[in-house]
Parts: sequence; C-alpha cells; structure tokens
Amino acid sequence: MPAAVRDERGSAPESGDAGLAESGDAHFSRSKRLTGADQFRAVFSNNVRVSDKYFTILAGKRPEHESEQGSRLGLAVSKKNAPRAVDRNRLKRLVRESFRLNVHHLGSVDLVVMSRREGTAAENAELLASLRRLWKKLAYHHAIWHLFVLT
Repeated sequence: MPAAVRDERGSAPESGDAGLAESGDAHFSRSKRLTGADQFRAVFSNNVRVSDKYFTILAGKRPEHESEQGSRLGLAVSKKNAPRAVDRNRLKRLVRESFRLNVHHLGSVDLVVMSRREGTAAENAELLASLRRLWKKLAYHHAIWHLFVLT
C-alpha cells in the first residue's frame, strides 16, 4: 500500500474509517467524556430516555456555561450484564465509535449509555444499527425540545 494512504502510525485505515486519519480527532478526548460522579448523577436525575433490547440511553441537558462545547458521553456497562471483560470492552468500543460518527446530530447534551444483557450475544452490525436508531430518536427528542423552548 502506498505510504500516502497510511495513517500516522503507519497502518492503513480500515474501511469506513477513510476520514479518520485526516480528521486528527480520532481519540475519545476527556472533553467528550462524562468524568465524575456528579456529572453522571445530573444525567440520571433529569433526562430523556430512549431504549431498545440492547441499550438504554439517557440524555441530559448540559450546564449553561458548557452548552457550546458539544455532547459528552458516559458509559455504564456492568459486570452483571456483561460478565466477561472482552464483552464489556467490545460494547464500550462500539458505543464510542457510534457516538463519534453520530455526535453531530445530537446537539449539546450529556449522554449515558447503559448496556443490557442481550448486547453480549448480538453481532457488531446489529449493535451499531441499534445505536444508530437510538441516536435518531434522541435527535428527534432534542429537536422537539428546542422547538418548544425557543418558541
């Protein structure tokens, strides 16, 4: 493979990640994560909830002084629902990737994604499709919320 097609680590981008090497924003930075218990608590106490058989996503409003900084993601993948570390890590990796690809639809919200037991047995494509549907539902809720608040 020509060197121009390789990324900064010297490896070729995988299919679907063609823009990843050029974007410079491939990592899950601290500014895009919920990092403290108080941030998770705020989402759990006041949220919009969407769910299916694989995931539940809670979306809470960002504080006013942080609202221009985009969405943040928190993950809750329990040992009860995914006993093996390899399954927990796979679920988290898929959620982070789906979030990265869909964050521009969501506005400025704090999100907590919780996995369900059925997610460990599902194929990656099925989980990504599920997340895509849930992001669309959240974007719809976000648009409706803005319609009523701004009028």
